[in-house]
Formats: sequence, structure tokens, C-alpha cells
Amino acid sequence: MSGKYIDQLVMLDTQYRSRGLEILSFPCNQFFWREYSEQETIKSYLIKRGVNFHIFEKVEINGRNACELYKYLRKNSILNGRKIGMNFCKFLVDRNGEIFGYYGMLTNPIQLINDIELHL
Repeated sequence: MSGKYIDQLVMLDTQYRSRGLEILSFPCNQFFWREYSEQETIKSYLIKRGVNFHIFEKVEINGRNACELYKYLRKNSILNGRKIGMNFCKFLVDRNGEIFGYYGMLTNPIQLINDIELHL
């Protein structure tokens, strides 16, 4: 995860956690093998950058071995089951599991503020 993304996610977490936002991070090594570090190395790096949100084990998000959460997210979003193309995709999901937004890698986390505000 790039420094800019981490900083923006930390800011969103700090600003909106008390209102119900939960950020979940799922490292994935399916895109050019960018998450090559071991889980503890990933976690340690993120914690040093100020991350307090949930950091899960590495998962597969595309293909036959995709974790169930990403199968659900892909199927029930505008992706309509298609593959996620690159790291740093983001989904906004309400408390009932309804997906109201999918944002690709070019959308910076800070650009989600209006949609977060609308759904908290």
C-alpha cells in the first residue's frame, strides 16, 4: 500500500471511526506480486505508519480461490462478478452489507469523503 493511500486511510479512520466507519485492509499478492512481504512485516509497516484499522491475512480476490468476501463484493457491485483489475480498489458497504460504491485504484481514499458522509 502506498504512503499516500495509507495516510489518507488513516485520516479517514481518525475522522469517521466514531461515526461508524470501519476500514478493512486485505493484502493481496495477485497484482504483479506487490505484497511479497510476510504478514507480520506488512502489519508492522502499517502500524508504524499510524494504521489502527483492521489488517487481515493476505487473500486472493480474483479467480477460483478468491475469498468469499471478495466473491460477494465483486458479484454485488457494479463489477457484476468481473475481476478486480489492480490493487487499491475500494468498496463502500453499509451496515447491512449493501454495496453502494466501488472505486478503482485511481480513486484516492480522500475522494470518498462525500459518499462516506452520505451513508454514515
